[in-house]
Amino acid sequence: MSSDREALKAQFLATNGLGSARREPLSGDASTRSYQRLHLADGSRLIFMDQPPVLESAACPPGATDAERVAMGYNATARLAAGSVAAFVTTAAYLRERGLSAPRVQAHDIAAGLAVLEDLGDGLFATLIAEGEPEAPLYEAAVDVQVALQEQPPPEVLTADGAAWPLLTYDTLALKVATDTFLEWWPKLSGAAPYGDEAVAEWDALWAPVWVRGEAGASVFTHRDYHAQNLLWLPERGGVARVGLLDFQDALRAHPAWDLTHLLQDARRDVSPELEQAMLDRFLKARPKLDRAQFLADYRALAASNAARILGRVFARQTLLGRPQYRAFMPRTWRYLERNLADPAMADLKRWFDRHVPAGART
Repeated sequence: MSSDREALKAQFLATNGLGSARREPLSGDASTRSYQRLHLADGSRLIFMDQPPVLESAACPPGATDAERVAMGYNATARLAAGSVAAFVTTAAYLRERGLSAPRVQAHDIAAGLAVLEDLGDGLFATLIAEGEPEAPLYEAAVDVQVALQEQPPPEVLTADGAAWPLLTYDTLALKVATDTFLEWWPKLSGAAPYGDEAVAEWDALWAPVWVRGEAGASVFTHRDYHAQNLLWLPERGGVARVGLLDFQDALRAHPAWDLTHLLQDARRDVSPELEQAMLDRFLKARPKLDRAQFLADYRALAASNAARILGRVFARQTLLGRPQYRAFMPRTWRYLERNLADPAMADLKRWFDRHVPAGART
């Protein structure tokens, strides 16, 4: 971290009356953000979020054409927020307005990429389950949050505290470029030859209906990274507020199945087929107006698309960038992908993978 950045952070904290707080580094993820826990003199704690804007390509502006988005880079094509503090602040406010537990934002500087947040603690679902907490009640609560989020259509623009952020649609282009990262990164990791024109053309033709269905069904607020390492258990609160929400700044309007694919096919922990099915049943019982058969077909197809994205953009890419710990998650993600491809409706995609990534190469 440059001395100029450190000076900017120190000034921001001082301006907001937090200059004397003790700063404790927290572990990060694969993003360009970093976090510190602030320990105040009175014993209370806050979270300090640092997202240097220069480390990200531009986010997608409303109304940008596909060609303009491609020219702007991956964040614009995939409709990622580029770490925007405005996205975080406005999304957090929207979630709290809905009675959900997103961190309160105590101070922020959008241009500088800095914010001070409420500290919701360390009770991550993934950690608690690993320590012996029964997983079913936690997953039931997480599904109930999805039901609550989907009760009404989200606004076109999120606003809070003088900031505004468009809630864009997870559209065909965003789904395509994300899924296509498998074609780019998997051969580099596995040492295989790049995929030829015929294989790529077949890939596009097989996935296109999935991406189109994903956009057509995009009707609900979607966290976009909804899994056990971004959910906190807050048992002292009531109802859906017992689930603390993190890392939601990339939120979009998307298909009702999208967040469930992350929750129930979690790349970082095993979710059994039995638990997955029980939670899907719980969700569909609470949303009886959804066509069950169509929803489950879309869920499997979008989950397969997401697994391909994770294998490519996240795990293969991060491994090649010098983070080998991500390779350990790949066998699990392959198992999820194979679970989805077992759907007879996805037989042609299954054959594509069987030809181009034989079972023995899926490690």
